[in-house]
Amino acid sequence: MGVPMPRLLSGMHLMNWIVPTALCLEILLLAYVAMIDIATRSIRNDICLVLALLGIAGQFASPMQVAGSLIVATILFLLLFVIYQRGWMGGGDVKLLVALAIGLPIRGVMQLLTITALAGGVLALLHLMMRLLPHPKLAPAGASFVRRVYAIERWRHLRHAPLPYGVAIACGGIWTIFSQGL
Repeated sequence: MGVPMPRLLSGMHLMNWIVPTALCLEILLLAYVAMIDIATRSIRNDICLVLALLGIAGQFASPMQVAGSLIVATILFLLLFVIYQRGWMGGGDVKLLVALAIGLPIRGVMQLLTITALAGGVLALLHLMMRLLPHPKLAPAGASFVRRVYAIERWRHLRHAPLPYGVAIACGGIWTIFSQGL
């Protein structure tokens, strides 16, 4: 009789560190995605896959919640695919949102979409404000990171490059993860 109890406790102990670890890794990956999206305007498939797997790992204790998340993520994918087909959203943004939705209950997905939309609005306002800023010269060698990013973003803006919406999605994801209880 004494043998099953330690196994049960070790299983509970295992769950006590898996979820926070998965959430912390998701936050770090989202910060990385935001930086990469600013630099390259692309979101890598492998990062989205890892985020989806971390989302499943974060719900490991509840198979029903995993099933519910997969259903919600599938519905979200279908809706976002239509938006992608119309050219209103990039494929990387669709992948990232769906990957994050896999790890969230329906309320979390709604919060993710809401915060992402708000962050996207702020991002759009920043890009509109860039029209008022002076045209930068090339950033000299040894210039600060902020100076180099400003010069590149201003150059992209002048050429009507798309917004790095992965930044807004990452903000929405990080906000949602913290509000779900890290």
